[in-house]
Amino acid sequence: MTDLLENIQTAKTIDARGTACPGPLLEAKRGITAVPVGEIMELLSSDEETNEDVPLWSKKAGHEFLGAKEEAGFWRLYVKRSK
Repeated sequence: MTDLLENIQTAKTIDARGTACPGPLLEAKRGITAVPVGEIMELLSSDEETNEDVPLWSKKAGHEFLGAKEEAGFWRLYVKRSK
C-alpha cells in the first residue's frame, strides 16, 4: 500500500503536526472543502490517534481513505474527496 502512496499527486496538503486530537481531524474536515471532487488531500499529523480518526471520518463523510504512510515522527494520510 505504501508503494502506491509514494508518487501520489495531492491537490492540498494540510500540516497539522504538533496538534493533538481532535485538532488534525478538525483540520481535515475544514481542508477537504478546498479540494476538488475526485482530488486527493494529504494530512500531516504527529498524533497517532489520527490514524484511527481520519479513516472513520472519511467513510462516514463519504470520502475514500487511501492510506497512511509513517515518516520520522509523523504520518501522511491521504483522503480522496468523493462528493
